[in-house]
Amino acid sequence: EKPERYLADFAAAGANYLTVHVEACPHLHATLEQIRKLGALPGVTLNPATPLTSIEEVLPQAALVLVMSVEPGFGGQTFIPRSVERLRRLRTMLRAESITPEIEVDGGIDAETAAQVVAAGATVLVAGTSIYRAPEGVAAAIARLRASAKTLARQPKRRNSR
Repeated sequence: EKPERYLADFAAAGANYLTVHVEACPHLHATLEQIRKLGALPGVTLNPATPLTSIEEVLPQAALVLVMSVEPGFGGQTFIPRSVERLRRLRTMLRAESITPEIEVDGGIDAETAAQVVAAGATVLVAGTSIYRAPEGVAAAIARLRASAKTLARQPKRRNSR
């Protein structure tokens, strides 16, 4: 609640991006402007059940849009599969507006889901449990996650069959 109370402290501590939940900001436009005035890049976060249309009017202000792919609050939750389609729809919304904020996804990201969300348009991935609870160790888990996310770059481009 009321994240604007903490923005100046986070900016003073050196945060480059400050991201707020749309559900916690009744005056989202003003909050994003406050973040920019503090010298940070503004971001907006959407919980899984929050419609993408709730941020439509502030998209031009956002340097980052974070799509939660689990309910926020604790680690180790299972990825919500419909998040992939939400990311695709968000990417389409952004292209229609000709704007290019980072598209971040957080929750249930592992080697399997990483490739899916990158294919859907995510440019920033947040992974916790799949990294820090990996039996093979943190470095190996990060390498596996990166390899999964990069599989798209190695795949040949499809040609139109017309």
